Amino acid sequence: MVYNPANPPIAIVAMTDAALVADSALLTVQELRVFLPSRPVGLSRREPSGVVDGLSFRIGIGQTLGLVGESGSGKTMTALTLIDLLPSSARVEGKILFKGPNGTVDWLQLDPQERRRYRGAQIAMIFQEPSTALNPLYTCGQQLQETLRANTSLTPTEIRAQAIRLFEEVQLSPQMLERYPHQLSGGQIQRAAIACAIASNPKLLIADEPTTALDVTVQAEILRLLRDLQQQRQMAILFITHDLNLVAELADQVVVMCRGQAVEQGSVKQIFRDPQHPYTRGLLACRPVLERRLRRLPTVQDFQEKGGSLEERWQQLEIPAAEEEERLRRICSQPPLLQVRELRTHYAVRRGPLGRQVGEIRAVDGISFDVYPGETLGVVGESGCGKTTLGRTLLRLIRASSGQVLYDGEELLRLPPQRLRRLRREIQLIFQDPAASLNPRMSVGASVMEPMALHGIGRNAAERRARAQRLFERVGLDPEALDRLPHQFSGGQRQRICIARALASEPRLVVCDEAVSSLDVSVQAQVLNLLKDLQEELGLTYLFISHDLSVVKFMSDRILVMNRGRIEEIGPAFQIYRQPQQDYTRRLIAAIPKGDP
Repeated sequence: MVYNPANPPIAIVAMTDAALVADSALLTVQELRVFLPSRPVGLSRREPSGVVDGLSFRIGIGQTLGLVGESGSGKTMTALTLIDLLPSSARVEGKILFKGPNGTVDWLQLDPQERRRYRGAQIAMIFQEPSTALNPLYTCGQQLQETLRANTSLTPTEIRAQAIRLFEEVQLSPQMLERYPHQLSGGQIQRAAIACAIASNPKLLIADEPTTALDVTVQAEILRLLRDLQQQRQMAILFITHDLNLVAELADQVVVMCRGQAVEQGSVKQIFRDPQHPYTRGLLACRPVLERRLRRLPTVQDFQEKGGSLEERWQQLEIPAAEEEERLRRICSQPPLLQVRELRTHYAVRRGPLGRQVGEIRAVDGISFDVYPGETLGVVGESGCGKTTLGRTLLRLIRASSGQVLYDGEELLRLPPQRLRRLRREIQLIFQDPAASLNPRMSVGASVMEPMALHGIGRNAAERRARAQRLFERVGLDPEALDRLPHQFSGGQRQRICIARALASEPRLVVCDEAVSSLDVSVQAQVLNLLKDLQEELGLTYLFISHDLSVVKFMSDRILVMNRGRIEEIGPAFQIYRQPQQDYTRRLIAAIPKGDP
């Protein structure tokens, strides 16, 4: 069956209005349509564009509904509709029935003042990026107490006591009430945001990608916290994510969205054990499989075009163990391309108006390893373990405190500036956030051609432009798009542009620093497959840094596990996963969502 995204078939049984408004339903959504202005038509009028198209579902009291789909499928727009945070230019049709303290109300028929009384007190939301959801100018305690003042009638003393109880409930120390958001880790900021969301004991909690970009152990803690809070408070949760494996850990029911429509919905067991729609099968398949070693990750497009079952596709792509071992033996029989010996990178901790040093942070603390030509060495660990500092120290973007780094026999840390500049052509970096690493005022073609000009590649501008066009074709982009600006591309396309820019100088070693952590699983699969194809075609060597052990296992020949600046263990990828030697590694593996309801 060929899938037409413009008119996706519905793989669910249509529900009657009577079923939708059953007494057990806390929230009932019927034929929801959301329109936003899109491109200009004529001189002043804008043609409306539908971002949610006929969506229907219901959430029972104390139930968790997983809303799943790729970026742009309409998940977040649905959430913003439910909490009345759409832009004023939006147009909404359909029904949203919510069982409030005074009976069931039609959300879309309430005036803005009435909706405001529900928002926060009855319906609350955890946003995807907590660092931008919290005000950097106020302490976490001030923001939590502001929420309590707005939605309760407690006295100032009671508000302070309740803020302490809420922080303890989300497993944060009361001392953290006095800290600003930038003084907390990613997981701690998310816990503070959860405390603000549950402050008024809402009946419905909307969690919009609450674990994106968190490492697997913190992600597991946040999911466990949401489960515990739900049981204690009998809250309903609308859990929005692009990752079906996370839904298996938390949800009771699942709605799969594509292009604003629900293409499949049912219980979590039904969706995982017998997915009916090719789009759902594609989402399930494109996440790296822990128990198998695959040549490539299946993509959503594969299932839309070719159909078939998950098991059939995995069997076709699986690498025999003997072949994997032979590849590793062949790679490690060569002289190393990169040799790291007793590398240390320490940061001074300074206090007071005179900046007196009171201690130091040992971000990288005496580590040694080799990287061989054509190899992918995965570097994995929790946030703060020193992975990114290691990569940037190797590139001399951060000054090393001591140690030795030999690149192709040359001492990298002591090279004079002129020789280092020539060597930078051979060592490139792909950053975590493609939007932040591209100049928003420079066309993407200029960004890709810039390293060519710096390193004297190409005789003139015309030749460099032709090379940039070939690079765009190689990474799966339209060569005619060279003159566009970064904001005119999706997240996955921007990451492909960053890969093209890294390849522009014809490198031998590429450091991938969390290069796919901000992408949804379907785009992530495409980028990981692209990196593998380019390695095979160009003979590239990768240092692949990530907090996600399942992604690292798929990409890597060997894995280096870091913890607090030191190496916990290093070895073949299949061996690290099957027979981890250290408790820390076993804890990382146990925290990976297994996708088994």
